[in-house]
Amino acid sequence: MTDAVADTASPVTDEELAALDAHWRAANYLAAGQIYLMGNPLLTEPLRPEHIKPRLLGHWGTSPGLTFVYTHLNRVIKGRGLDAMCVWGPGHGGPAVLAGAWLDGSYAEKYPDVSRDGQGMARLFRQFSFPGGVPSHVAPETPGSIHEGGELGYSLAHGYGAALDNPDLLVACVIGDGEAETGPLAAAWHSNKFLDPVYDGAVLPILHLNGYKIANPTVLARLPEPELDALLRGHGHEPLYVTCEDGDEPEWAHRAMAAAMDTAVERIALIQRAVREEGAAERPRWPLIVLRTPKGWTGPAEVDGLPVAGTWRSHQVPLPAVRENHEHLRQLEVWLRSYRPEELFDADGRPRPPVLACVPDGDRRLGATPHANGGQLLRELPLPPLERYAVAVDKPGGTLHEPTRVLGALLEAVMEATAQRRDFRVVGPDETASNRLQDLYKATSKAWQAEVLPTDENLGRHGRVMEILSEHTCQGWLEGYLLTGRHGLFSSYEAFAHIVDSMVNQHIKWLKSARALPWRAPIASLNYLLTSHVWRQDHNGFSHQDPGFVDHVLNKSPQIVRVYLPPDANTLLSVADHVLRSRDYVNVVVAGKQPCFDWLTLDEARAHCARGAGIWEWAGTETAYGEPQVVLACAGDVPTQEVLAAAQLLRTHLPELAVRVVNVVDMARLMPERVHPHGMPDAEFDALFPPDKPVIFAYHGYPWLIHRLAYRRAVHPQLHVRGYKEEGTTTTPFDMVVRNDLDRYRLVMDVIDRVPGLAVSAAAVRQSMADVRTRHQAWIRQHGTDLPEVADWTWTG
Repeated sequence: MTDAVADTASPVTDEELAALDAHWRAANYLAAGQIYLMGNPLLTEPLRPEHIKPRLLGHWGTSPGLTFVYTHLNRVIKGRGLDAMCVWGPGHGGPAVLAGAWLDGSYAEKYPDVSRDGQGMARLFRQFSFPGGVPSHVAPETPGSIHEGGELGYSLAHGYGAALDNPDLLVACVIGDGEAETGPLAAAWHSNKFLDPVYDGAVLPILHLNGYKIANPTVLARLPEPELDALLRGHGHEPLYVTCEDGDEPEWAHRAMAAAMDTAVERIALIQRAVREEGAAERPRWPLIVLRTPKGWTGPAEVDGLPVAGTWRSHQVPLPAVRENHEHLRQLEVWLRSYRPEELFDADGRPRPPVLACVPDGDRRLGATPHANGGQLLRELPLPPLERYAVAVDKPGGTLHEPTRVLGALLEAVMEATAQRRDFRVVGPDETASNRLQDLYKATSKAWQAEVLPTDENLGRHGRVMEILSEHTCQGWLEGYLLTGRHGLFSSYEAFAHIVDSMVNQHIKWLKSARALPWRAPIASLNYLLTSHVWRQDHNGFSHQDPGFVDHVLNKSPQIVRVYLPPDANTLLSVADHVLRSRDYVNVVVAGKQPCFDWLTLDEARAHCARGAGIWEWAGTETAYGEPQVVLACAGDVPTQEVLAAAQLLRTHLPELAVRVVNVVDMARLMPERVHPHGMPDAEFDALFPPDKPVIFAYHGYPWLIHRLAYRRAVHPQLHVRGYKEEGTTTTPFDMVVRNDLDRYRLVMDVIDRVPGLAVSAAAVRQSMADVRTRHQAWIRQHGTDLPEVADWTWTG
């Protein structure tokens, strides 16, 4: 065993060692019991097959290392009075963390029927990975958790997000060596270049190297120690090493880990004191613990003649056939009794005093920290009146504004209003100014702790705008920040939001599960602003043109997901006000950053957003004729402009045609109310979209999404959708819509094709529309710009 550096560590007394070992043995016993037992929890009689679960599910391999960390975090938190939490990264470490929460009493506080006694232990064992019970990984059901352990790679970013603007908080983050191989985790090592030692807390990474994944060795565990050390130092850390091997006395393992913990905590305190009290300006090198333990530590060494402990075979269930195989049953009993449960629990199953001697009290317990139930700490966001930022609209289409720039002024005010309380952040991958949100820099700088050059702009040690060119890290920071009780916004180019598809999946699942737990307080919603969108990526080209994140999100739980496509600046303000106030949702807002016509006043925008979808009477001609002959529908800023331009063309060329214009801002309104909470009742939908009238729908994204949302509606056979169909390149703005048949001329042709009687009577009009599209192709190739009648178009109403 290699002891950790212990330059400031206090020696551990024999009494402390005994307490640490008792707690660790108890946690290991509980972790193994959860995997195997559904009866006889205290081994008061010999094990029999009927005491064993019919299906053995769960993961033992990582559990003893995690219980070891839980035990030692308890000691250092209690001994030093720390405010701390832990992010548990290894995938299926649920048994270990549940064991720790049961021992510290926080589990019984959340679930009184799982009491801290023999009856509660029996329920703890039975419910694990059992129908109607709890998952095998750390999950929302686990007290003290903010991290879904079902998918790997996000623990470190979550840990840093939790530490931001939490100056008194220590966030321990256990990183499994399998997880350490993922791309998101690799990028998250750079988070220490953004951590402000003055206003932020500290993150203590604990890299847990047990050598194996499911069936293969792990990369970092096989690196020579000098190479591993160079890697971690290159990431800006000062590593401390604790190596525990089979055959080591537990006393030595506990002494080494206690010394490493003491040293790390002391170094963190020195760093914070040097910066906060002495004005140190250099970027600190934060401590990190590398903990090497055997895979499946303390479990069966050999099963059926094959080595298990210390190998990949211990990853899941080391003894797989306990009910059928008498030898496996015997080995399980020997294994469980090796922890000496009679020394750890009294006759009623309650932990004996030595087991709990190192456990902190009250909210300092890892399972009880309010930081892991962030809704308890959440305060209302101080949003200013929208009237201060709304654009004046004397008539529809009379002016143009960049919607996200207008939003930026509102976000600046929010950032300024939270300057003292520091509970609002904006994250994004190097695009805040590109997305026209640069007004934020009037209220705060960008977070940055590395070198600053004279040519740099808007960098600052205490900034609350965070930019790193890793969407995974941005997402992880914001999730950790929200889950610990704060507010935020993720701004991204639309096409590259897909990079976090899997991460948002996990967050949505977390929110859905958390909503079912009465002890989980609601948290601020995860808000995406997707801009630089598909229709105005004409300069960056095909690689930057993808509106499909909306499709991905709308596949998820309707109780959680919301999607908004505001058509102008004032509707974007109204939507932003709504989503920033909301709780327990994932809100996706798609809005352009290029100059856009202003269609609605603020009051009109509020009313329109409250409806989610509505008729724009001023844009159509149906009022003159009593009912529409055709509906032009739109969702998104560019589709709205093209629909209004088409409506104007129809008014000019087919003045007798009754046209209704419908704008949709809340995409869920297209669904039936029985499918989504925002869905429209059929009667209301049929009034908006008469079933016997053709509907030409110009949509921002992939056309088939509209069909999927509306396929149950009576009008669906009459529904014709235009949208993005993977036709893109570097070209002019209008050519993008022409390439995808979303342009105003194509929409007019669609009307003529679908309104009964127009195919013959309006044939000349249709031909003239097709001719403009042909002329457009020649014009852009000669001039490199759009046709004058397009580039200079305005709404004349």
